[in-house]
Amino acid sequence: MQEQSKKSSSFVKQAGILAAAGILCRIIGLLYRAPLTAIIGETGNGYYAPAYRYYQMILLISSYSIPVAVSKVISQRLALRQYQNAQRIFRCSLLYVVIVGGAASLFAFFGADFLIPGNAAMVLRTLAPTIFFSGLLGVLRGYFQANKTMVQTSVSQIIEQILNAAVSIGMAWFLMSLFAGESESTQAAWGAVGSAVGTGAGVLIALAFMLLVYQMNRKVIQNRLKRDRTADLLSTGEIFKIIIFMVTPVLLSTCAYNASSLINQSIYIGLMQSVHGAAYEEVLTINGIYDTQAVGLSNIPIAIASAMASAILPSIAGSFETKNKKDVNQKIRTAIKTIMFIAIPAAVGMTALARPIVWILYPSLEKESMDLAGGLLAALGASIVFYSLSTLSNAILQAVGKATRPIVNALIALAAQSAIASALVAFTELGIYSLPVAVTAYSFLMCLLNGISVKNATGYRQEFVNTFLLPFWASVLMGVLAFGVYHGVVWLLPEGYAGNAAGLVLAVAAGACVYFAAVLKFGAMGSAELLSMPGGRIIVKFAAKLHLLKK
Repeated sequence: MQEQSKKSSSFVKQAGILAAAGILCRIIGLLYRAPLTAIIGETGNGYYAPAYRYYQMILLISSYSIPVAVSKVISQRLALRQYQNAQRIFRCSLLYVVIVGGAASLFAFFGADFLIPGNAAMVLRTLAPTIFFSGLLGVLRGYFQANKTMVQTSVSQIIEQILNAAVSIGMAWFLMSLFAGESESTQAAWGAVGSAVGTGAGVLIALAFMLLVYQMNRKVIQNRLKRDRTADLLSTGEIFKIIIFMVTPVLLSTCAYNASSLINQSIYIGLMQSVHGAAYEEVLTINGIYDTQAVGLSNIPIAIASAMASAILPSIAGSFETKNKKDVNQKIRTAIKTIMFIAIPAAVGMTALARPIVWILYPSLEKESMDLAGGLLAALGASIVFYSLSTLSNAILQAVGKATRPIVNALIALAAQSAIASALVAFTELGIYSLPVAVTAYSFLMCLLNGISVKNATGYRQEFVNTFLLPFWASVLMGVLAFGVYHGVVWLLPEGYAGNAAGLVLAVAAGACVYFAAVLKFGAMGSAELLSMPGGRIIVKFAAKLHLLKK
């Protein structure tokens, strides 16, 4: 039992490292989007958003599933101490992404005008080379994740995002200045191109860092290979077969899972023009606010689930390969509870304080746009919980060899959400608010269907009260208090950005304290679970002094 606890503690701490990096990257992303939006304007964001969506989809198809696939396949070999086979899989994975990533980059570059009309096409062409380099970066990250260390990936992500932010702002300003005499739409388009250049620069520097880290670890890798006495070495053909059979279901699952945003975007833009007669530029601008401000902010807590998924996949895959069912279920239980401990209060907090959060991060937005972004963020609140859980269950199914189940589940959920989005946009006056409703329905269905699949695949039975119910009630208390504190502070202080910032900081601090105290007093978390988290010993000592832990 103690050994299982240590194993759970290990992957939770690794997930904590990756989650911290993910959150920091999201924060950097949000912080740089504010000055970038001030430079390129909402029109520039409107050009960048659809181009970036297509870039993401092509990346998903060509390279995005590679870290997950590499991580799982190599971790299985490492669990059996087949170090030479693991290294051979790594090398063949690099060759795979050179071929597939290169073809995808060429498709994005030469097919941009076919995929996106107008100025957004030039943004996609600028992003095209990044697809190739992202594949190589993904293989290196997957390799180190398979070795159950997330530090290298975390540092590379932070470096990538910092350079992305700096180059995006600099290049956007430079290109906007260069085309100062042109029309507003032309300037905005070149500003969006500058932002795309920043994305590529970030990936390149992260790739250089990961190559350096790999080079520094070559001696350790070589020594491990020398000690390996595996007789049954995989051939290149066998390895490519393993990669393709692993990548394909993960790829289809990831693609279907992430197609929701692109489909919703197409439905909204198309029907608003054809049914409601809205102008293309206006629809694109509103969609840009939804995609950049609202969805961007809601993705921050979901990044924690993505980190947990990345950390748990090689860990569960290794346990599953050695047929340790008890360890598999223990890791699933720990991962889900940890995620819900964070995702539920994040969802409630973002719903209660949506507009103040948008204001503090995007002060340059006009009042109407700020109100819209705040309302959309609040509407996305519930989807944060559902997306977090379904992201995690996706990884669990992939780890236990059921990678095709999320594909079927995602297709069912996609059909339902597409019908809901189409009906709401076409036959109601909800407009852009139709999309959060559709997204929530999609993520809930994914949650439900994936949960059933996990139970069938592993026999795992979900505990409900401590994992969901008690954190929810603690979050409700937190949300009510945070809402009251914010409005009380804003009422006392002079109206403006400073008053909003002070009210938000105090509301978040007060809410966090209340949630932490309530969830411990309710008995939803014990000392053993807290110790498994990063900084757990400090948390336990602090909670014990305040008599918050149940005996």
